[in-house]
Amino acid sequence: MANTDSQATYLFFAKKLLEWHDVHHRPMPWKGERNPYLVWLSEIILQQTRVEQGLPYFERFKAAYPTVADLANAPEDEVMKNWEGLGYYSRARNLHATAKHIAYVLNGSFPTTYEGIRSLKGVGDYTAAAIASFAYDLPHAVVDGNVYRVLSRFFGIETPIDTTAGKKQFAQLAQQLFEISDSQPPNPQSAIPNPKSKYNQAIMDFGATHCTPAAPKCKTCPMSEQCVAFLEKRTGSLPVKSKKMERRQRFFNYLIFNRLNEVFVKKRSEKDIWQNLYEFPLIETDSLQDSHHFLTKDKTCQAWLGDSDWRLLRSSAPQRQELTHQRIVATFWELEVSADFLLKENGWIATEREKLDNFAFPRVIDLYINQKFLPLELF
Repeated sequence: MANTDSQATYLFFAKKLLEWHDVHHRPMPWKGERNPYLVWLSEIILQQTRVEQGLPYFERFKAAYPTVADLANAPEDEVMKNWEGLGYYSRARNLHATAKHIAYVLNGSFPTTYEGIRSLKGVGDYTAAAIASFAYDLPHAVVDGNVYRVLSRFFGIETPIDTTAGKKQFAQLAQQLFEISDSQPPNPQSAIPNPKSKYNQAIMDFGATHCTPAAPKCKTCPMSEQCVAFLEKRTGSLPVKSKKMERRQRFFNYLIFNRLNEVFVKKRSEKDIWQNLYEFPLIETDSLQDSHHFLTKDKTCQAWLGDSDWRLLRSSAPQRQELTHQRIVATFWELEVSADFLLKENGWIATEREKLDNFAFPRVIDLYINQKFLPLELF
């Protein structure tokens, strides 16, 4: 239990936060939603995704799959296509698998306890707390990136947020603040009158729109008079992370074999990035290939081409896609091949170029297909 001084600080924080949210809450289609399926859907979409980016995807999935049974019964390729461009595709695979589990194993009944929600595939502590709070009014505080930032700055906490000790400290503090806010009398004019869900939504909105990572609005902050980071000019150094992320760089060379009006695609099945998305024939190299001569030297390429007649039509400038732990540098090489050309491996699909929109591709390939980047070097 917090001491008297801490209790007063906690009360100040909770009161100011709820008052701020009464004026500055962001209207979103999932706010106030009590259907646990739709709450879960919104939370999975918003994992590691900005609200502005996730909003159209939520609307798309809600329209295409209004119930968990609709999502469970949808073909995987269709689900992945609807997810295309949102990134972190393991979320889509887990979403589909969990929908099947709820529909077929749980007979369509969404779990009603924190523990039951937490046991679902793709659901972590934060997501379980959010669903429990928003759908069922259960007393669980959420702790996401926004919460870490707000609490670390206001209370001046230097414990790294990516450590076991840090996660435990912030979770305990968030729960204490949650319980204090729950004791506050509700504002009958509030858009979210229930204090349980209101506090969770308020602190996430505050972090996303006011106490932002790069340019927090400290001059208009209702809590600045007691904010340690503001008073000590430490907003730029909080929260603290102990580990610096190192990004691996990979070089992808995509070969587009043009056979009349057809090209070849294949679903990525290995446990790597972009699993279950489609791609063109890929040759990964240790470095950037800025000359087409590598095509005549690469063993995989020569195995694919064999004795076939072929001609290099054009290549793209290298294109970069940033992932959480990887940087992909992709170059596209378009070749014209003979009408009897076949890829001598299993799993390749010959499809008309006009039908490529039916397949879910990684963003860098989708941009190439739709000619969103140039130039192309002609040969």
